[in-house]
Amino acid sequence: MKEQTTAYEQYRREVYRIAWRVQYKAKVVKRRECSFNGFEPAISSFDSSSDNKMLIRQLINALPSSTGRTIIYEIYLQDKTEREVALELNMTQQGVNKWKRKMIQELSRMMSS
Repeated sequence: MKEQTTAYEQYRREVYRIAWRVQYKAKVVKRRECSFNGFEPAISSFDSSSDNKMLIRQLINALPSSTGRTIIYEIYLQDKTEREVALELNMTQQGVNKWKRKMIQELSRMMSS
């Protein structure tokens, strides 16, 4: 039982790390695209970034709830705040936060099985 809990916690932490990285990457890309200071274009590996995006979208599309998919997509890939998403979906911010936590747990469960 203890080993299962430990494995579960490891998967949960990894999903949170992935979500944080996705959010951070989106902010970096947004800053890079909106920045007009540099003359050099930012060159990245198109293949690996497109593969990552496809994998992330497959994971999000595998979520059982359309509301949950929308919330995760907008918060982590479109870099919106919980408040902005709540206004768009006519929900409370607490409701969006609850959906977000529920969907992250679901992603963790899907990855562990």
